Amino acid sequence: MTHDRLLIIDFGSQVTQLIARRLRELNVYCEIHPYQNVTDALLKDIAPRAVILSGGPDSVTRDGSPRAPEAVFTMGVPILGICYGQQVMMQQLGGKVVSGEGTAEFGRAFVRPEGDAIALLDGWFTEGQEQVWMSHGDHVSALAPGFAVYGTSPNAPYAITADLARNFFAVQFHPEVHHTPRGKDLFKNFIRLAGFKGDWTMGAYRAEAIAKIRQQVGDKKVICGLSGGVDSSVAAVLIHEAIGDNLTCVFVDHGLLRQNEAAEVVAMFRDNYNIPLIHADESDLFLGALEGMSDPEEKRKTIGKLFIDVFQKYANQIDGAEFLAQGTLYPDVIESVSFSGGPSVTIKSHHNVGGLPEKMGLKLVEPLRELFKDEVRALGHELGLPPHFIGRHPFPGPGLAIRCPGQITREKLEILRKADAVYIDQIRKHGLYDDIWQAFVAILPVRTVGVMGDGRTYDYACALRAVTSVDGMTADYYPFTHEFLGETATRIINEVKGINRVTYDITSKPPGTIEWE
Repeated sequence: MTHDRLLIIDFGSQVTQLIARRLRELNVYCEIHPYQNVTDALLKDIAPRAVILSGGPDSVTRDGSPRAPEAVFTMGVPILGICYGQQVMMQQLGGKVVSGEGTAEFGRAFVRPEGDAIALLDGWFTEGQEQVWMSHGDHVSALAPGFAVYGTSPNAPYAITADLARNFFAVQFHPEVHHTPRGKDLFKNFIRLAGFKGDWTMGAYRAEAIAKIRQQVGDKKVICGLSGGVDSSVAAVLIHEAIGDNLTCVFVDHGLLRQNEAAEVVAMFRDNYNIPLIHADESDLFLGALEGMSDPEEKRKTIGKLFIDVFQKYANQIDGAEFLAQGTLYPDVIESVSFSGGPSVTIKSHHNVGGLPEKMGLKLVEPLRELFKDEVRALGHELGLPPHFIGRHPFPGPGLAIRCPGQITREKLEILRKADAVYIDQIRKHGLYDDIWQAFVAILPVRTVGVMGDGRTYDYACALRAVTSVDGMTADYYPFTHEFLGETATRIINEVKGINRVTYDITSKPPGTIEWE
């Protein structure tokens, strides 16, 4: 890769990914690495033009707490420390950090300028102070030699500090979060100071990725598990552009898709891209295996196992396949490397083809593993995928199985498909689709009494779900008007036989997950 690189050293902050997202939005290529993985060899390999030290939950006053590699401070490149990253810089470079009463600051705060104006803060303090987002229990009490203070807040006397001779900068707040309104300007100023060209674009990435795929694959054959989602679709079109008919896609239809979804996916790939495609209709197999099953983890694991078995069955029909393509994204790569080295709690099993490469003796092709979700969508536009397809809401691998709590039946699935189609149609008619991260209907495992005309009904209840999010890690419910909800409920009850009660789920994530199971 010929792009300038920025290294983000991660100390365990919950929002480290947001730093990378902000930089990618500014056309800067960056990588996140846990602090314990940043060796001299890694620094030599990445050769970063600049380094950012992330926040983190620990205290630098504790013996054994995380530290930055000393080599980082002698590389001669600009450094920006954020929150814990600021405190690490001060502690390691000769300053002092204190804990205790009066040092904490959480939530919205206001920083006022101190001393001379500096280039890092161009565009800041035009109205005398700036709103920032604080989240710290300790604070810097004495600056390291060479540093001066350029901004203060009530509980952070050194909220903005810098050693201008070395281009070392440090802030106690979080410029990466939405609640620091001019945080993006701070990052823009930092990368300008570091001399980045801003050449990380999806047009450039497309050409590089195609060359890399050709180099890796040569004249061998690749199979791709196509789900119909944005990630696997973009990966398939990109690989097809690189190797043509040496790619074959396998679309496993498990009978748990939305209304008309299978036909739309197959038509798009066969009619628009002429990509060799196997449409594996295995709905009877999946629905038969799920009959009588109600535990959500058992559902997910059953679907995942069957998917692997079915995919392997059809993949074996492709002579000479040596590679398996997957739509792995950069957040998947980051999250696969544990910050602490300890085990993570399994919230729910994820549906993928992770067990296939080893089982089938295949090598992996993962052309999206350096991209965030929004970058994948941008790449999809570069590749000419239809805008309505690129902008589709995420859809889970297990499909409607996890939107059908309790036992799954063909009758319930058909009711769910019709209700979901009405709901999404309503969202589109009101011009809200692109404002929402994900929206769907869940059919509940209860029947309720109702009245239609002069007759009694005893039908299913359903729940509408719509959330806003940046990356799916956290989410909040979408604030529909009561008029919209009333109109939608009326349409569903009138148009979908089998539902007589509609509710709206207003749970955020956390404590809930986006999906119901």
